[in-house]
Amino acid sequence: MTGTPIENRLSELWSIFNFVMPGFLKSYREFKKDFESPIVKEDDQDCLNRLSQMVGPFILRRLKKDVLKDLPDKLEEVRYVGVGKEQRRLYDAEIARLKNKVMAEDDEGIKREQIEILAALTRIREICCDPGLLYEDYKGESEKRLACVDLIKSAIDEGHKVLLFSQFTSMLDLLEESLKAEEIGFLRIDGQTPKARRLTLVNVFKHKDSPAKVFLISLKAGGTGLNLTGADTVIHYDPWWNVAAQNQATDRAHRIGQEKKVTVYKLIAKDTVEEAILDLQEAKSLLAQGILTAESVSSASLQKEDLLKILD
Repeated sequence: MTGTPIENRLSELWSIFNFVMPGFLKSYREFKKDFESPIVKEDDQDCLNRLSQMVGPFILRRLKKDVLKDLPDKLEEVRYVGVGKEQRRLYDAEIARLKNKVMAEDDEGIKREQIEILAALTRIREICCDPGLLYEDYKGESEKRLACVDLIKSAIDEGHKVLLFSQFTSMLDLLEESLKAEEIGFLRIDGQTPKARRLTLVNVFKHKDSPAKVFLISLKAGGTGLNLTGADTVIHYDPWWNVAAQNQATDRAHRIGQEKKVTVYKLIAKDTVEEAILDLQEAKSLLAQGILTAESVSSASLQKEDLLKILD
């Protein structure tokens, strides 16, 4: 049914089994009481092992490295970039504003205000990417944008083709400007690109004589259905909460047909929420691993305490 039975919450596993085998994991209220809360909030290993044993006979897990033994290596690198003085000032102001709001609420208040809090977190993440996404009159530089262009130029000079993913289509707009200024050929796919047009663009990019050396792709539009083995360098411009979505995007290049080693770069603004998102990705990955292999898990849901950690 799915290659990612758990992406964000343990309740996703219950939903799948409730569809396939209604009643096997009881009602969601009972599942939450008996498994989800003890595992996620209390790190109860006995509950984790018991749930893993229950669902284990019905889960067939095949890792890519076990099935595709001839697939070239994939190297991953987290590349940290600085934050300029003006960019830091804007960032600190937004952080202080959101932190004050979170501190004034309890966990129930956080749930009630989650849309507003998520919007504020998105604004903060946009500042990390490039303050120009949020402020039309911003005249300063984006250290990450500059570092990204330098990374692209180095990759192209070494004969590589690049897939560049961002959650923000507005960030792709800014990167387009930078690539045009550097006279670097590129193509782009986002949610507005028709399916027929996507196939055409993929075929153009795959051609060995194509002038397009960079493929700009929105994370959601490029998560599935694209075969882009013509590229061997992947750049994730901004981290997404869900590492599974990023991995699916990376798999546009690291899949059957790839003959070269694939290098994956994650660009992270240093001393910002982006570093905290990396930690959160690891926690959610451990949650999935724990159910599938009975290993330890960490919290996968944001509470007031989690938000304050992210904002510190």
